[in-house]
Amino acid sequence: MKSAFADAYIRRNASEYWQYYRHEFKLAPVNILSMETKTIHKDEITWHPACNTAHIPEDGGACVLLGGRQIAIFNFSRRGEWYATENECPHRQQMVLSRGMIGTQSDEPKVACPFHKKTFSLKTGDCLNDDGYKIATFPIKVVDDMVYIGV
Repeated sequence: MKSAFADAYIRRNASEYWQYYRHEFKLAPVNILSMETKTIHKDEITWHPACNTAHIPEDGGACVLLGGRQIAIFNFSRRGEWYATENECPHRQQMVLSRGMIGTQSDEPKVACPFHKKTFSLKTGDCLNDDGYKIATFPIKVVDDMVYIGV
């Protein structure tokens, strides 16, 4: 049974706790919950090859591991658009967003967590049905059937 202190620590340091729990001591702890999405100038972006376009299902998503971080990539083929977000749903700290359903809400592309149905904007990362949550989003581009993520 966890103490109230342990519960509070886990909420504040969820990704560090998860790495410790899974014995991932090789990775530097990164607190994804406190990261803010920021505008990045195009000349400052470092593009990393993530996968081939054939590896991402049409109107669906898949997860890639990039620099020790799980990134969800979405091929919104109905709109002809690609998106990249963190894979962790901040509601319960589960790595599941790449398996969520994508759609639109008032013309805003979104992904729904497959477990608790929290929906997040694929453009901004804002939670569309609860102001208390946000996910990181990343620039993405496709060149010659290769998907690149900007960091």
